[in-house]
Amino acid sequence: MEQGQDLTWIAYLVYIVVSIGLTVWVARTLSRNGRIFLSDVLRGNEKLADAVNHLLVVGFYLINLGFVALYLTQEERITEAREVFEALSTKLGVVLLVLGVLHLGNVWVLNKIRRRGIMEREQLPPVPPQEYTGNQGPWAPPTAKA
Repeated sequence: MEQGQDLTWIAYLVYIVVSIGLTVWVARTLSRNGRIFLSDVLRGNEKLADAVNHLLVVGFYLINLGFVALYLTQEERITEAREVFEALSTKLGVVLLVLGVLHLGNVWVLNKIRRRGIMEREQLPPVPPQEYTGNQGPWAPPTAKA
């Protein structure tokens, strides 16, 4: 390539292809592996787990692809191959950080929901009382034995 030629379009093209590829790969990975986690969080309700999983994937795509589109602009003209790599490393690094933050946010929220469900399950007795001894009712003090 001749010196001074505008290479900004190459940076744009590589940025868009790599960013969309990373977004799709991460979304599919999270969807496939997160479904099991969601099923546990939602107490085995498979239909609800699938629906929530799909909604999370759609939201993930919207947020990340929106960010990729907003972050596309390049202020300075790129004229050397070195500048293409520098611009791409900055832009793709930020996209990867955003993907990581979104992933950690999803896991944090789902873990909070899961913990709440576990605490609710632990507060319920495994079997409801079937009868009481004597005429004392459920909250009577223990009887003294002789």
